Amino acid sequence: MSLSLSRLSPPLLALALAACDDAPRFTQAEPGEALSGGQATVQRNDRNAFSLPSANLSPERRLDFAVGNSFFRNPWVIAPSTTTARDGLGPLFNTNACQNCHVRDGRGHPPEPGDSNAVSMLVRLSIPDQPYLAKEIERLGVVPEPVYGTQLQDMANPGVAPEGKVRVTYDNQTVSFNDGHQVELRRPTLQITQLGYGPMHPDTRFSARVAPPMIGLGLLEAIPEAQILANEDPDDRNRDGIRGRANRVWDDAQSKTVVGRFGWKAGQPNVNQQNVHAFAGDMGLTSSLQPRDDCTPAQRDCLAAPNGDGTDGEKEVSDNILRLVTFYTRNLGVPARRDVGAPQVLAGKNLFYQAGCQGCHTPQFTTAADAPEPELAGQVIRPYSDLLLHDMGPGLADDRTEFAANGQDWRTPPLWGIGLSPAVSGHTQYLHDGRARNLLEAVLWHGGEAQAARDHVLTFNAEQRAALLAFLNSL
Repeated sequence: MSLSLSRLSPPLLALALAACDDAPRFTQAEPGEALSGGQATVQRNDRNAFSLPSANLSPERRLDFAVGNSFFRNPWVIAPSTTTARDGLGPLFNTNACQNCHVRDGRGHPPEPGDSNAVSMLVRLSIPDQPYLAKEIERLGVVPEPVYGTQLQDMANPGVAPEGKVRVTYDNQTVSFNDGHQVELRRPTLQITQLGYGPMHPDTRFSARVAPPMIGLGLLEAIPEAQILANEDPDDRNRDGIRGRANRVWDDAQSKTVVGRFGWKAGQPNVNQQNVHAFAGDMGLTSSLQPRDDCTPAQRDCLAAPNGDGTDGEKEVSDNILRLVTFYTRNLGVPARRDVGAPQVLAGKNLFYQAGCQGCHTPQFTTAADAPEPELAGQVIRPYSDLLLHDMGPGLADDRTEFAANGQDWRTPPLWGIGLSPAVSGHTQYLHDGRARNLLEAVLWHGGEAQAARDHVLTFNAEQRAALLAFLNSL
């Protein structure tokens, strides 16, 4: 890496020098830095930037990608129906198509005032752990709410009552930078109304979750477990205040506990199981790994409703459909970065490192040689995530455990593609519940293990804030 600063303009030179006390001096783009997904990186920066197949996918394999896309994009219908390949929706569900939550394969958002359904934000439910349910906790990671289960479904088939309606209100609080600049943060309050099956358990825990972007999932799945575990530091041996640890979750297919990678609390181990649970919880669709509808014993109309299982016992999401959707979701390409060598972006990168953000948002991994898909194997990728759990403090806490994650723990979300969120998703609402209305608000919500980084950012002046945001928007 060159240490020459001659390519930076004087104001940005000052920013870069200020950022380099204890951090690398980035004065030019690193080799291959723009290719966030390695050779699978796609060259697109418009509203469809998240919807392209891995760039190195062969024409023959793109046919499977297109078929998987059709099952991801098109709506499912209520059984019985003449559309037998897509029937079985419900009886309880949140949406009738994957694409409704992940619009153009991007991120979801909380409901706006007046919305009849939350659609791209769901609400997880559970009650405190019960020792006599140890086996269920090992398999599910939580104790379900006795009547409503582990997820609130606000839509239902005719003749079945929806479980409830979701509404979000906000209170505001102000954060001040050292130079006097103020940012107003909004703190959400979740309200569940019109309960369809009576009151909930008095100790019910709620967690709002917006749909995350779909890009690069197969690449994250292909990171060798040893690389993830090498970044664990639960006892803070290096004394940097960061205590990342992997979640340990249940693998339905292997019937054992493994490292979690996906979901806001890393509660799912692989892309296939993530899809299976989304089909079941979000759309009420059965599969060989989730063979029963998501109805609790108290929901009799739900249990009695017709399903879309085949006459030969094949489930609503056949093994072949699941294979195609999993292939599609594994191979959604990561867009190339923009302006990686721009002076302001390089200055922002130095500030990112100076604040210590890379302590959780790990820039780089190399995927395994035996990745599930050959196109994803042996790729140098730059997701800016360690896939580990971190205590993010009380400000972001949902007080809901999930396997090894406690109520203040969240998995580090990947940052790749985040600068294209406005183009793809049409909004800039970030964090697990969409409370942050822009990237600066998202940074300022960081607490716990990230408190020191957040406090450092509060020392930035206007030029430095602009540089940091320029870097983040280049990802």
